Parts: sequence; C-alpha cells; structure tokens
Amino acid sequence: MKILSVTNLSQEVGSRQLFQQVSFKIKPKDRIGLIGLNGVGKTTLLNALVDEHWYKQQVVQRPQHYQINYLHQKPTLKSADLVLAAILDGDEPLYVTVREYEQAVNAYEQQPTDMQVQKHFFDLQEAMDRIDGWEFQSQVETILTKLQITDFTKTIQELSGGQQRRVALAQVLVSPADLLILDEPTNHLDEAAITWLINYLANYPGAILFVTHDRYFLNQVANRIFEIDHQQLTEYKGNYEAYVQQKAHHEEILAATAQHQHNLYRHELKWMQAGVQARGTKQAARIARFQQLSQTITAQPTTVTPQLQIDIKQQRLGKEVFQLDQAQLQLGSQTLVANLSMRINAGEHLGIIGPNGIGKTTFLNILAQTQKLTRGQIMVGQTVHVGYYQQQIPQMDPQQRVINYLSSIGQNVENEAGEHLSASQLLERFLFPPQAQSAFIRELSGGEKRRLYLLAVLIKQPNVLLLDEPTNNLDIQTMTVLEDYLQNFTGTVVAVSHDRYFLDKITDDLLVFQGHGQMQRFWGTYTDYLQQQSQLKSTPTKVKSVPTRSDQSHASSSKLTYAEHLELQKIEPQLNQLEQQKTQLQQQMATEGNDYQLLLKDQQQLDQIKQQLDQLEDRWLELSEKED
Repeated sequence: MKILSVTNLSQEVGSRQLFQQVSFKIKPKDRIGLIGLNGVGKTTLLNALVDEHWYKQQVVQRPQHYQINYLHQKPTLKSADLVLAAILDGDEPLYVTVREYEQAVNAYEQQPTDMQVQKHFFDLQEAMDRIDGWEFQSQVETILTKLQITDFTKTIQELSGGQQRRVALAQVLVSPADLLILDEPTNHLDEAAITWLINYLANYPGAILFVTHDRYFLNQVANRIFEIDHQQLTEYKGNYEAYVQQKAHHEEILAATAQHQHNLYRHELKWMQAGVQARGTKQAARIARFQQLSQTITAQPTTVTPQLQIDIKQQRLGKEVFQLDQAQLQLGSQTLVANLSMRINAGEHLGIIGPNGIGKTTFLNILAQTQKLTRGQIMVGQTVHVGYYQQQIPQMDPQQRVINYLSSIGQNVENEAGEHLSASQLLERFLFPPQAQSAFIRELSGGEKRRLYLLAVLIKQPNVLLLDEPTNNLDIQTMTVLEDYLQNFTGTVVAVSHDRYFLDKITDDLLVFQGHGQMQRFWGTYTDYLQQQSQLKSTPTKVKSVPTRSDQSHASSSKLTYAEHLELQKIEPQLNQLEQQKTQLQQQMATEGNDYQLLLKDQQQLDQIKQQLDQLEDRWLELSEKED
C-alpha cells in the first residue's frame, strides 16, 4: 500500500504564520476535502506536497515511484500548443506516440502524395497498434468532450480562460496517479460537467486531495475533511454534511471548556484579591494553581473562529427595476438574446443557469448597461443602484495597500443600525485585521482578493446586485455569510452560478439559457429543475417560456376576448402585490428568531402566496400568448 506521510510541516509567508507542526497521512482511495478561510494556506499546503525541499527534508515522505498529478488554481499551458498536444505534454512513450501520430495525421492531410510523409504516417499507425494508443486517444477525447472541449484543432491561446482551465483539468485526469491534487476543480464547469466529474472521481484508482468552494461537490466526493484553522489542521471523518455535524459538536465542547476555565479563573482571582495569606501548603498550592491557570488562559488562543460580518445598509428601491422589451443582441454570427420581453421585479432573487459560453455574463452586462442591445430596449428604474460583482476581478494595483484601496472606493458607510463605519472597521468585519489592512494587495491570496472585491462592491450600498459566479475561490465561511446576507437582502438579486448549493439558498426562480438566444423561466430551485430535467421524458415539463414576440407569432391564432383583455390588465398589479407580500413576509420571518409556532404559521402563508403567484403567472403567460 502506497502511503504519503507529512510530519511536522510548518509554513509562513513573510511574517505571517500559516500553519505549524501539521502531520497527516494520505492512503489509497482517500478522498480528502481541504477547507479553511481564504489566506490560511490551503494552496500552500498543496504546493508543499510536490516541493522537493520538503521531500529532501523528509517532512513529506513519498514511496518510491509515487506519481502525483496536480491541477493548479492558475495552471500554465503552452499557448502555441494544440489542445491534444497540451493534454499529452510529457515524456511518457504513450504520450509521445499519440502526440506524434496527431502531427503525422495533419501532415498527411496536407501532403497525401508525399512518400516520406506517407511512410511516417503508416509507421506511427503501427506504433499506435503496438502500444494500444487508440484506446488511450479515445479516452483523452472523451474526457475533453465531457468537459465541453470539442474542437481539438485549436491552439491554447485561441481558447477562453475557462476553456484553458478545463484543458488543464483534462491533462491531470487522463493518466492515473497515486495522488490527484485538485485546486478548485469545479471553477468554469457547468452542472453537466460537474456531475460527470463527480462520477469520474468515484472510480479514480488513486487518492484525491482537493480544495473546493462547491459544497455539493465536497459532500458528494469527500470521505475525509481537513480543516486549517488557527494554524492547525484538524481532521473530520466523512463528507461535508458529517463535517458540519462534527464541527458544531466540537465548537460546543470548546466553548463549554473555555467557559469553565474562565469561570474558575474569575473565582480564583477573587480569592487572590481577597489578600489571603499563603502561610500553609494548601494556600501555596492554590496560588500555584492560580498562576498556572492564568498562564494557560493568557496563552490560549481564542477557540471561536472570527466571523465575517456583512452589515451595510442598502438604498431604497422603488417598484421598477428592469424591463426588457423585444431585446435582441447579436455579436458577430452568434445570437445571444432573441426578442426577449420580460421584467425583473423589486425584491426578486433570480438565478441564471445554462452551459458555458451561451451569453449569461453578457446578459448581466446588458442589465448593468455596459453592453448595448442590437435591437429593442431595456428600461431601468430611477431608484436602481447597481452593485456588479464580476467573474473577473477588475485590476487592483498590487503596490497599493489594502486600506488605501478600500478608502479610495468609500468611507463612513452606514450600517443597518444607522452607525457610520470607517474603511478600517469594514475591513475588520471582513476578516482583515489591522496587520492585513496595511499589507500590499500583491501579498493577498486569490480568495482574499475576491473577499476584498466583494466588500468594494457592497460598500457602495447597492439595492440591486448582479453577481457573476460569486462563489468562485471564496471560502465556505464567507459564502455562508454571503448567502445569509442575500437571503435577507430586500433588494433585487440576479446571480449567474453553477453552484447548486448557493442558488438553492438565495434564489426564488431561474432563467434558463438554452442557446441561440432562447431562454426559459423556471419557478423553483436549481435542484427542482435538475430533478425535473431527469424525469423530462416521463413527466410534463413545468418550464415556462419567457413571453417574447417571436413566441407569440407561433401561438394560437385566437384573439383575446374583451373579458380576457380586462383580466390580463388586472393580473400584473396582482402579481406585484403578491410579490410585495412575499417580500414582507420573508423579512418578518427573519426577525422572529426561534419562535417555531410563528415561523410555521408564516411559512404556510408564504407557501400559499407562492402558489397563487405560480397560478397567476401561468394565466398571464396563457393570455399574453393570445394577445396581438
């Protein structure tokens, strides 16, 4: 059995200690999820496992011929390589043969009458037969296709950043390894690719150590959880759900122990301050006990992990937010939006899903008014104040200090209690202590930069949030707090994400991008949608098309009656009223704490309102399709 061992590993960056005296073992078939706050050293720990320095020092001990395949968070590929050549970048005979065969195929297609080219091509065909290269080539192409890379003739530099990362993922998957290290493997993957990857890893022959923000993926794949916290590594057995249960129990024990020690300390302090003379062995022993307890409590680090706080007051939002009328967007030969007419209401939390490269980010740009429509129009409410959290962080000056960066964006922001918070106070609440605030931006980890960017978006006090893959590279604790904030956010949220866990928690309904500018509306959670899709052949669909003029042209030729016309005019105000009732009820539920009876009563009322909304929406769609 091949086992990788780590013994007393310590790492620091500059003056900051990341972790110390960390020890663990990785056995075959282990599926280890590594979690912790951004900046605690997760990627640094992964790097240490392939660092020759630690191998030579025997801090990291690997068996002979122990193979490690590593997907870096920012992989580097040769820009001039074709896709297949990049996958097969290595000196293994199998890689070399398949790579040379692909080159020979290209040469033969260009010069089929050249005798030397022909001979080289046929020689490599025979070599492929000898080493069973056909099956390996088929496996490589299958993996690429499942990761939605279908054009193998492109060079790496012709691919988008997301496509390049998927090629890098394929590169580490194609050959078996004793240990597969994956740093954020689900970034830039849609739901279909994530599901395929989960199934692929279930049958992977070696051990897997991975960092991910995707809690559904973590729950499905992991059988051990490593958490870095307070410079220590703690192991939890099982998946993410098991970790949450064990962590809660662990925190309760720590809190109870700490409280007991502090109570004892206060009692002993009172006795010492009473001026009791230490004349006997009993008193002397008690003084020694007090001194030891005092030292223990003084040296003891806090057992409660600091919690990120999002407490920023939002600006008032009126009834009008976004309305699209016959919107169309054509970029080159690609139609991204086709005759779309829809509205996004105040208080609505809309999730946007669909395959990569289909126009989801472009749709957010339209809402943010940074992308103009080819035809049609978009109307934005006068009170709308947009905060746009983009997938690619806008350029930050690496030589600028964290506190100066945030101060240049905003200061003295008001919180929900009406208090004014300085840039330093806001940074403190976003887990940037004074030492980190004075650090240069270049010293931050990728996740810390994203957390700083999130604060920079929220500090402007938006009442409409556009979020493009907000969970990428954020730690789980930050995401959990962000989700709680969004659940109580009374403004409008439009979020593009492949993270099922995130969308299930923060959205009310979905806009499903299907390609060629077509979109459909789904009233329910992401999980509901996926379950429905899996049963699509046997059950009627609940997906409702967003009403557009192009849809209406194919609708029934029957016209609205006068009564139906009046009914249609009344439905929209009713929908607005029910949406307001739903929002008010959700806000009320957020303030009721643990009063189970009240929450149960409100939940029943909320379910009724949602049912009424669904019925009215169905009727509105039906009548809209008949309207001229």
